[in-house]
Amino acid sequence: MDKKLVEIWTDGACKGNPGVGGWGVLLKQGHHEKTLCGGESETTNNRMEMTAVIQALKALKRPCRVLLHIDSQYVQKGITEWMDGWIRRNWKTADKKPVKNMDLWLELNEQVAQHDITWKWVKGHAGDPGNERADQLANEGVLMAKKNHSAE
Repeated sequence: MDKKLVEIWTDGACKGNPGVGGWGVLLKQGHHEKTLCGGESETTNNRMEMTAVIQALKALKRPCRVLLHIDSQYVQKGITEWMDGWIRRNWKTADKKPVKNMDLWLELNEQVAQHDITWKWVKGHAGDPGNERADQLANEGVLMAKKNHSAE
């Protein structure tokens, strides 16, 4: 059976780095559209960018062909260029330092393995409608995290 194409836009946001962060996802398949967002009270921008991609892929109910629009070169290069070297070096960077966010890299790698993904880098805040929507959702995630944090 032919895998259906799902287009995904992801974004992360952080108010302070580290600080309160949020992530946002827009998924589209044909005429169907789904949005997701969430946040954390103490995180970094990179962690939110990674979490957005992880949550987007987790939302897929079966293996899919994915066109993933992302404005984070850290996430795209990490998974497509740097990951193999990190694993070969036992999760050390080229300059022998521990890889940051290893927990999320492991989870992301597991999710990526389930799908046929084409990575498409887009310039953030440059008018791409899907990226702008993902950015709005990430900022909604920040507000959710702030609200949840103040309620604790």
